[in-house]
Amino acid sequence: MKAGIVFEKGKIAWGDWKDPEVSPGKVLIEVKACGICGSDVPRVLGDEARFYPIVIGHEFSGIVREAGAGVSSLRPGDRVAGVPLVPCMKCDDCASGNYALCRHYSFIGSREQGAFAQYVCVPEKNAVPFGPSVSFEEAAFFEPSTVALHGVLAAGMTGGEYTAVLGGGTIGLFTAVWARLFGANKVCVFDIDESRLLLAKKFGADAVINTGNERFMEEAMEYTGGKGFGCVFESAGVSATELLAYELAANKARVIFIGTPHGPLTFSQKLWENLNRKEFVLTGTWMSYSAPFPGKEWTLTAEYLSDGRLKFDESLIFKSFPLEQVDKAFDLFKTPRDVKGKVLVVNA
Repeated sequence: MKAGIVFEKGKIAWGDWKDPEVSPGKVLIEVKACGICGSDVPRVLGDEARFYPIVIGHEFSGIVREAGAGVSSLRPGDRVAGVPLVPCMKCDDCASGNYALCRHYSFIGSREQGAFAQYVCVPEKNAVPFGPSVSFEEAAFFEPSTVALHGVLAAGMTGGEYTAVLGGGTIGLFTAVWARLFGANKVCVFDIDESRLLLAKKFGADAVINTGNERFMEEAMEYTGGKGFGCVFESAGVSATELLAYELAANKARVIFIGTPHGPLTFSQKLWENLNRKEFVLTGTWMSYSAPFPGKEWTLTAEYLSDGRLKFDESLIFKSFPLEQVDKAFDLFKTPRDVKGKVLVVNA
């Protein structure tokens, strides 16, 4: 088959790759669409590939073409989204349903062959069916949607909260939508990029605030009547928004860090003291899984996308490239500020 192969640092190209073998308990998926995740970029342009050569890609969808022995829930022709985590299912964390914390996991598109390819083979439970109303391009967004929902579930929202989402990227936008679906009173998205804020409004955010505005903190406090936000979701993983979360939190708020930090983070004593004085609860979330594997994050995404409750807009997709141009897709990330949305690699 053909695949987008990372041969060495900075070099990904379309080429020949060994066909995956369909062993018992696994299904062969013909990949139709695969998104480029932020974590894929350093695997190509940086030093984070685990070995060379490697086929990466983990935000994917496609059609089941073959089912191995023992597979009972899927059949050829099923439309499925890929679940990239492959937990060991033997350790204490897996036994507790905390699959993302498994220390002996594998990961499709990182530790084993990924989906920038014509075909990928995955365990039966790593393929989630979706209805005909969902396009393959939409289904390539399952993984970021589930990451967002995992964060919203971790917040334990009771309904009626003023909610802040820091970062208007793909995960931040899905976080805003899921927060509304789980009963948030008002959802406000913060970002410095006006185009992202416009998209957030399109996705149903009640308000948006540009953090490049000198008065943005005053705007935020005015919006909440001076109380701050009862739920704060940090989705960007940058120091500015991580620090901002401490200031925006209301008394007794819940602050959830979804974004992965990309550099050192230094708090002033005064800023850190917010945690004590406001008595807010701070937690991080990692990936998007719960019991039974892969979890309600995945089944709800499939259900809500199928019936339209989970909004999707084509403007989430910045550009699409055919598999044979996968190198051009990654070239965009040499100037990441110019990338305004998800980049997809598609197979006809």
